[in-house]
Amino acid sequence: MEKAYKLEFTEEESASLYVTYCGLSQTLPHHSFGPAIKPHYMIHFIISGKGRFSIGGKEYPLEAGYGFLITPEELAYYEADGEDPWTYVWVGFGGSQAGQIVSQLGLSLQQPVFRSDCSDRIYEIVHDMMEHNTFSVADVLERNGQLNLFLSVIASSTIAEKNDPASANNYVQKAVSFIRGNYYNPIRITDVAAYVCVNRSYLYTLFQKAIGMSPQQYLTSFRIAKAVELLQLTKLPIESIAISCGYSDPMVFSKAFRQEKKVSPSAYRKEMQKSDARRNMDHLKQVEEFIEEKRTADTAESEKSGSQP
Repeated sequence: MEKAYKLEFTEEESASLYVTYCGLSQTLPHHSFGPAIKPHYMIHFIISGKGRFSIGGKEYPLEAGYGFLITPEELAYYEADGEDPWTYVWVGFGGSQAGQIVSQLGLSLQQPVFRSDCSDRIYEIVHDMMEHNTFSVADVLERNGQLNLFLSVIASSTIAEKNDPASANNYVQKAVSFIRGNYYNPIRITDVAAYVCVNRSYLYTLFQKAIGMSPQQYLTSFRIAKAVELLQLTKLPIESIAISCGYSDPMVFSKAFRQEKKVSPSAYRKEMQKSDARRNMDHLKQVEEFIEEKRTADTAESEKSGSQP
């Protein structure tokens, strides 16, 4: 048995993210749910006490400060402790973006448990959802807005269990996208790490495992690759190319370029120009040879035609 205050809502199924139900439960010893399935995503967060949660063939003993995810159509079971039963809040949600957002939180069937130090804030948000419990436009917007805050607090305060390969790969993909979109700015690896919400040393480990190089090596290689394009396709001064690739100091750019390509940017450009000149000369020679062969053939054909009676 439990003392529960819960609300269920019917939102538009086409919405990108919406609350389906929310509530607060103060359970009695050994109170349990399931094994059963839920049609939507559902996150419980433990305010006090302890219990156990089972999903995907694994069991997780949990206490205050921990939360757990129930994924749609997956058999789940949870039970309050016999001596210190838990009190928890919960939020169910759905929508076209729900699965993507859950993945971005680092949660999944394989990694359904998280920990947060923002217990009071999470309780306040769910309580506010329950306060806005009508189907007026104002309450629907408020309730769904609080859902975004609820997920935001989990995302920003979660003490992640970072052993999920899918989550690790997501960090690398986000970091790579950030670098590709900002290589021309004077960004540092600390900026990249801050963007994906991990520390620099952990980002280093992820990059080494995923692509065999450090984040700094990737950033440098990408910048130099862009510099090569500009050296080949434009007549911009070396200083302008340096700035265009995120280097405020041309000397630092030249040093990085030399380490990557074994020659200076100016020497590389000269070599490319020589290569282009050689290719142009070869092409011109081929054209001249073709014209000469055609002229010879035409002359021979003309002479042959003129010699016939």
